[in-house]
Amino acid sequence: MFVKTLAEILNTDAHVSGETFESRRFLTAADGLGYSFHDTLVKAGTTQHMQYKNHVETNYCVGGSGEVENAATGQVWPLTPGTMYVLENHDPHIVRATTDMHMICIFTPALTGREKHDKDGSYEASE
Repeated sequence: MFVKTLAEILNTDAHVSGETFESRRFLTAADGLGYSFHDTLVKAGTTQHMQYKNHVETNYCVGGSGEVENAATGQVWPLTPGTMYVLENHDPHIVRATTDMHMICIFTPALTGREKHDKDGSYEASE
């Protein structure tokens, strides 16, 4: 058993920020669990186009509001606290944050914690 706190993550390599988000990666591939666990903040007024071609992602909204769109079908779902969405088919998607959103995210296979989105909004395959 082990325990991690947000204070231990902040200002380390597991604390990744971009123009539209801030990801605090509590569990990564180094933890050996087969999945990674992220506490993510999405900035108000931003739009992200993504498609995780090498990972499955589950997202759970715990704060704020926005929407997620399946870019292949155009279907849109509101994101508010208590809403979960799963990208089980490597779905191309668009996340729009109306307010600052607080998301809990799980990736499988696990991310190393150092990934950056490529031009398609994807991460490279895990090694």
